[in-house]
Amino acid sequence: MKTYGRGTGVLLGACVLGVAIVAGAQSQGAPMSFFVTSVGSGRGGDLGGIEGADQHCQSLAAAAGAGGRTWRAYLSTQGAGAMNARDRIGSGPWHNANGVVVARNLEELHIGNNVNRETALSERGERVFGRLDVPPGPNRHDILTGSRSDGTAFPEGEDRTCRNWTSSGEGPAMVGHHDRMGLRDDEASRSWNASHPSAGCSQPELVKTGGAGLFYCFAAK
Repeated sequence: MKTYGRGTGVLLGACVLGVAIVAGAQSQGAPMSFFVTSVGSGRGGDLGGIEGADQHCQSLAAAAGAGGRTWRAYLSTQGAGAMNARDRIGSGPWHNANGVVVARNLEELHIGNNVNRETALSERGERVFGRLDVPPGPNRHDILTGSRSDGTAFPEGEDRTCRNWTSSGEGPAMVGHHDRMGLRDDEASRSWNASHPSAGCSQPELVKTGGAGLFYCFAAK
C-alpha cells in the first residue's frame, strides 16, 4: 500500500481547491436562463394569457440570442386547470445574462435565492430600475407573478392574476419586488415574488404602484 506524506496531501488539497475555483469561474460564464422582461405587453396585465406570456419570453430571448431554449413565464393561473409558476420553469440551475447564478434549484429559488437589484437583469443584461434608481427612474420593481411566496397559485375566488393574464381592466395581480425593497422593512416588501396586489390591471394602474407590466422568464429546457 502506498503512503503519502504531508506535502503530498497539501498538493492534493491545492489541486482540489484549484478545480473548485475553475468550476466557479465557469458557472459565471454559463448561458442565460433567467431574466426580467425588458418590456411588458403594453396592455397591462393582459399578456395574451399564459401562452402569450410564454411567447413574449421566447421572443425576447430570441432577440437576445438565446432563442434556442424553451422559455416560460414565471406566472401562476387560477381556477379550473390552475397552474403553479414553480411547476412551469424546469429544475434549474438558472443564470442571469452575466452568467451569475440566481438559484441552483426550485427549493433554493423559493427559499434563499440570489434574485436582487444587481442580479435580476433584463434579457439584454441591463438593470431594471428599482426604488433606489429614482431618479433617474422610473421605479419598475413590481414584477407580475400571480403567485404565493412558494410559487404556487392562489385558490379560486379573489383574483390575483388579472383574470389569468387576459385583463387590462378589472382585477389585480400579485407582484413581487425584484430589488427586494418596499415601503416597509418587512418580509412581504422583501419578497421577489409575492409582495402585494397591484392597484389594477391596466398599464397606468400597474405604473401607479411601481411597475410596468414586467415579469420573470426562466429557461425550462
